[in-house]
Amino acid sequence: MNNSKIEKLLTIEEIKNLRIKYAHALDKNDIETASLVFSEDAVCQTDRDPWNGRQEIKAGLEKAFKDYDTYNRGRYPFLHLVSNHLIEINDDNTASGSCYLIDNVTEREPNENPLLLLGIYRDEYKKIDEQWFIVSSTLDVVWPFDDKK
Repeated sequence: MNNSKIEKLLTIEEIKNLRIKYAHALDKNDIETASLVFSEDAVCQTDRDPWNGRQEIKAGLEKAFKDYDTYNRGRYPFLHLVSNHLIEINDDNTASGSCYLIDNVTEREPNENPLLLLGIYRDEYKKIDEQWFIVSSTLDVVWPFDDKK
């Protein structure tokens, strides 16, 4: 990788923006844009069986949206807040990273706690045709703790 500090910062910002773009798109039901941050062969592991490939990721997100839009408002009933990005550049074409997820439910009453979960996204990135993509994503839910696992 070019050792320029500015180039490195620009690369880190481009990679960080993938997860931010995903959160914004997901929360406004733009599943197409949300799925495009993943490579064609990406693997995405959340609290369900893994989704393999961009088409499975897109289909999984569409199903989740239908499952959770219980009031038929046409929007995801969550607000995904991502922060504390840590990106490690491995070489010119690969990187690893993580960030925190604070997931809030937007359809709860004002007197109810809106917090749904706290998690950590652990992602692997790859530069393909001069564009960065998430190639592997795992969401580790750290709260609430599932003692059944």
